[in-house]
Amino acid sequence: MLKPLVQILTRSSNILSLPFRKATHLSFKNAVKQYISEKYDQHPDMFRADLDVIDSLRREAVNVREAHPSGVPKLLAYAAQLVWMGTKFPIDIGCDFSWYPALGYHTDRPVIRNNLKFELINVLFNLAALHAQLAVSSNRGSSEGLKAAANNFMSAAGILTHIKTNIVPDLRTDPPDDMDDHSLDSLTHLFLAQAQECFWHKAVNDNYKDVLISKLACQVSDFYASAGDEAVQSSAISSSWIHHMTAKHHHFAAAGQYRAARDCLEKRKYGEEVARLRDAVACVREGLKEGKGGYVSPLVLRDLEKLEEKTKEDLKRAEKDNDLIYLQLVPEKPELGILARAKMADLRCPSEVSNPIEHLGENTQFGPGLFSKLVPFAVHVAVSLYEESRNTYVETKIVRELEALDEQLRQDLASLNLPASFQALEKPLGVPPAVREYNDTMKNETPMETIPATFEQRNEMRRNCLGIFNSLYEMLRAEDNEDSRLRERYGTLRWARPPSTEDIAGKKHWDNVNSVQRYIELTEGSDATVTKTFENSKGIIQLLSGPLQYVIDFVPSSRRTEVPPTMVPVLGRLRNAYSDVLRLQSQRRKRIESVRARAKNDDIRADILKEASRLERQYPSCTITAADFDGFFDKRITSFYGEDLQSLDREQERQDQLMDEVGRLNREFEAQKRRMGGGENALGGQERQDKLQELENGYNVYCKIKKDTAAGMKFYNDLMRQVDQLSSKAIPWVEGRRKEARDLEAELNIPHLTSLSISNPGTPNQGPNQYFPSSTQQPTATPQQQQQARQQQQLQQQAQKHQAAAQRISNRMTTAAFAGPPASPPQEPQLQSWASQTVVPQQPRPMTRWTPDMGIKFGTPGPGTANTAASVAGGAGGGGQMEGVVMGGGQQIPNGGGVDGKGSASPGKKHQQSVQGAWDQSKPLRFG
Repeated sequence: MLKPLVQILTRSSNILSLPFRKATHLSFKNAVKQYISEKYDQHPDMFRADLDVIDSLRREAVNVREAHPSGVPKLLAYAAQLVWMGTKFPIDIGCDFSWYPALGYHTDRPVIRNNLKFELINVLFNLAALHAQLAVSSNRGSSEGLKAAANNFMSAAGILTHIKTNIVPDLRTDPPDDMDDHSLDSLTHLFLAQAQECFWHKAVNDNYKDVLISKLACQVSDFYASAGDEAVQSSAISSSWIHHMTAKHHHFAAAGQYRAARDCLEKRKYGEEVARLRDAVACVREGLKEGKGGYVSPLVLRDLEKLEEKTKEDLKRAEKDNDLIYLQLVPEKPELGILARAKMADLRCPSEVSNPIEHLGENTQFGPGLFSKLVPFAVHVAVSLYEESRNTYVETKIVRELEALDEQLRQDLASLNLPASFQALEKPLGVPPAVREYNDTMKNETPMETIPATFEQRNEMRRNCLGIFNSLYEMLRAEDNEDSRLRERYGTLRWARPPSTEDIAGKKHWDNVNSVQRYIELTEGSDATVTKTFENSKGIIQLLSGPLQYVIDFVPSSRRTEVPPTMVPVLGRLRNAYSDVLRLQSQRRKRIESVRARAKNDDIRADILKEASRLERQYPSCTITAADFDGFFDKRITSFYGEDLQSLDREQERQDQLMDEVGRLNREFEAQKRRMGGGENALGGQERQDKLQELENGYNVYCKIKKDTAAGMKFYNDLMRQVDQLSSKAIPWVEGRRKEARDLEAELNIPHLTSLSISNPGTPNQGPNQYFPSSTQQPTATPQQQQQARQQQQLQQQAQKHQAAAQRISNRMTTAAFAGPPASPPQEPQLQSWASQTVVPQQPRPMTRWTPDMGIKFGTPGPGTANTAASVAGGAGGGGQMEGVVMGGGQQIPNGGGVDGKGSASPGKKHQQSVQGAWDQSKPLRFG
């Protein structure tokens, strides 16, 4: 695939182009849709239009395979959207992009990568190839065509450099062979050389001076030399291209020397002219050597041959003239000065490639960025955390401090009896304008109705919040108690799971619950304080919110209605100082509103997306979490609100200065009043001053109650949301712990196989309770344990049945085994047998109790026992081979005569008694 294309390119033109990389078609939108569905908390159907657009853009981009200008915007648009998607999606999006190399010896083998950057470099590579092909197809016979070709070559070089410096380092994998550093550098210098060659052609066509043309040609030669040097180290660039670059390097080195020789002729430097022409001929010969083997285009060889012919002709003429006429010394090549360069070609990367985000928008070239509303889940969490941290910072460190300064200011004024002291003097009759404003405001707000209603609403929110919180707390405590009880019962070795407070998730739940509990305890006292303040100030608040006439009647009038002239200056200064304090309070309120408004409008989403992209590039193997943005949050909060925090000290200093001035003027004012006389006839009247100050303080108390009540409502709203979040996480954890406890307890209560044995051999049977204790011997059990006990009791009953059957068999066998004559012959009553014949009773021989694991052993019948089933061991002769066998019909076989210890009949002894209903050998044995 490569060789025919390269052959066409090198033989149809004296400059090289770059072939396209080809891609296989795939459904990009399906991969993106799947990734959104799995990794993000938004539904893929929200981005249906964007998914269709990205699929369409890719289809149009990969189908650009002809040198036509219409392909440029298609490739640029798709590349820009890929860059934008890199801020929304990770690099391994889950789509296997398949591209065939454009250069090298494996162009029929696709390279497949699950990598957005890999897709981007292939698209940009094709964009560079398109610019190069547009340059080759330009009409370089005209000035406009040369200019267009040079611009396209420089754009191609700029795009390739952008790929190398900005995209390949972030690829996270090895680039394809034709896009490694050596390949990209070689192609970049190749296109710069061909762009410089266009400028050289333009200068030649326009008959520029030889010295300028020489400079342009030498720079072309340098570019080709650099391209060839890098191509030798590349594994993708073919030898035919390397020969082409080397031939062009020698061609333009010769052209530069030739033009420099012509300039020497013009400057009458005939010896240098000869030397440069000789060097030009040598360069041409080196270039022609590259044409051996057919690797170089015939057009390139033809240009070299023409140049060789022209140089040789001029060299022959120059040598003849110098030898016969000028007789100048011809310098050696090392003595020749290095020719100057004129670099016209430079890297030119389109802004749509270097900064594509700026070209995305509603009214821009490529339209809005796709998936702009898609926010990763970690960024969602991080945004919420930032907003919470920002609001906490603003409220606690800025607003609260400003309000504390304001409250301190009101207390200082109240301690100075301001503004009532000079208001009573300035307006001895009626009420001051400020009090009228208080009355108008409070009448509109109806505090006697709204404040109790707000208290009730606050209390209702508190009860609801406490109900949910108490349920959560009781649930966690019950789980912890149950876990502790089971650990105490089974022991820490068997109950090996961690306690609730030591479990990783459980510890987090308990910490959150304890923190909320502390907040609730603190707010209980705050709510009571606000309520008590309202109850204590209810009278003055009701007065201020009532009719104005009631307020006027509340404040007595002063007897003196005129201000003495000596009081006017100090009164004016005090009034001005108080006005400065009021302005400070007003500015402070505006500042609080301003900082809250800035915090409300502080949208971090765009910046946090950039930070997420930076973190992804810096830590490619790590998953981004909300905690990764902590440092970014601190810097942003400091930069946005650090100035407000630093200004608090200046605010405190300014307030102290104003209050010092007010205090000084107030002392002067009070001194003047004392000199004018005190008591009831004092200036302004003491009673009037006290009433006005009471109204002032009442209004301030009302404002504080409003603020505290609003803060309480906001607190309970936030607390309700926090408790709901805790419940949504803690309830599944508790359910999981309980299920885990049930499974572990059931596993520990499985009875061992040894507990199912019927009896213990070698131990006298002491009844069923010996091996299966009764339920009365068990400790008090829980309902779960009782169920296990019932199952165990059923197993015990079954075992007791088997044991009882074994006991019956043992008893019957014991009574059937008899021993020989007793050692002392006491007279015993004779027994009547079933056959109405007397038999001598035999003393049973003590023997070991039969147990099921002993089995049943049959002896060998002796002579004279044909009518018996077997010889029965007994008497003093020793143990027999069969003990206590019950025959058919439940009859027992007595000792049938002398049987020795070996189970054989004693000689001379006969069977004493035949038993009626003797066992028939044709019938089977029956037990039990």
